[in-house]
Amino acid sequence: MVRNSLENTSTESPDSFDGSEDESYGARLIINMEALVENWQAMRALSAPARCAAVIKADGYGLGANPVSAALYQAGCRDFFVATAREGTEARMQAPDARIFVMNCILPGIEAQCRDADLVPVLASMEHIARWTSLCIANGDHPCALQVDTGMNRLGITLDEALILANDVTRPAGFSPVLVMSHLACGDQPDHPLNGQQLERFQTVAAAFPDVESSLCNSAGIRLGKDYLFDLTRPGISLYGGSTGHGASRSTRPVVTAEARIIDIRQARKGETVSYGAAERLKRDSTIAVCSIGYADGYLRSLSGAGVPMRGVHDSGACGFAKGMRLPVLGCVTMDLTAFDITDLSPGSLVPGDFIELFGRHINIDDVAAAGGTIGYEMLTAMGKRYQRFYVNNMREDMS
Repeated sequence: MVRNSLENTSTESPDSFDGSEDESYGARLIINMEALVENWQAMRALSAPARCAAVIKADGYGLGANPVSAALYQAGCRDFFVATAREGTEARMQAPDARIFVMNCILPGIEAQCRDADLVPVLASMEHIARWTSLCIANGDHPCALQVDTGMNRLGITLDEALILANDVTRPAGFSPVLVMSHLACGDQPDHPLNGQQLERFQTVAAAFPDVESSLCNSAGIRLGKDYLFDLTRPGISLYGGSTGHGASRSTRPVVTAEARIIDIRQARKGETVSYGAAERLKRDSTIAVCSIGYADGYLRSLSGAGVPMRGVHDSGACGFAKGMRLPVLGCVTMDLTAFDITDLSPGSLVPGDFIELFGRHINIDDVAAAGGTIGYEMLTAMGKRYQRFYVNNMREDMS
């Protein structure tokens, strides 16, 4: 069950939640399930004629794997990809008849867990294949997938091993993959020569397994063209509103808005300093909102306005948003607290208990990530347990 499942109308503000707001939380996530589903439907359309899966690993990219998988299953998704057998077991409860592929199950014993939980292990080494084959000989056939390394040098058997395996007439019947897959290393860089090299290698693999479905594309790969689609695509970050490169961050709807609660508003004089290291020296008399958010919540220290190495590379830190205005981070982000400059707002516009948006409807998550020298993937998956999560529908992106 989703802890907070709210049916907001298109005219409600996030501040109008129905009493389930818990003031003991210093921050909240407002997760737009309609946008999530629309993003998957958009990727499904781009993937046609291939089918479209959903990658829900890392707790649904930080948004909650159970509600995410339930919503996508209800929308028609029948292929899911997770990292671990534990993630797969949880997803099975939300997607009873879907195929759930487990990508990080190469260590001994995990393949048996996959079999017991009716999951599809992705076999990624010859030793892994041998263990799986022995398990199937002893207990009967069960679906598996085969991963082939076409240039990323992470997981997967080599191209030569795959071709030998495909042509091995003595290959045990217990090894009968339902999917052969690989992974693009540079799909977010359309002009990178490795994309074409990986495509050519994977075409060779797919041809060697003509009766087995094939899958190469992640979110970015889907946008490289029809040749990359094969039978099944595997979008991840695009479902959650993050960028895949290609200028694509604006073509999917924001799904999650992260907001931090103001716990104090204070005045400081020109020339005074803010936060650790006294690295931020105020250039004017300032009004400061101190929020209950920090790097323990995945709001990275590198987002600081001053006092971190990133400021030598990127001119400014992150900004929050409230009352129609961007509000710069002042000084260092600390473990539990971050200061925002609200001097330019009208006095009294914000009071303790109000929220400042960290990213979401008004500030693109990838812009925030860039300010911290990272990517939207990390921002999403780094969010911890101290956010109260609200699952809503039909929330307008233009609300202030």
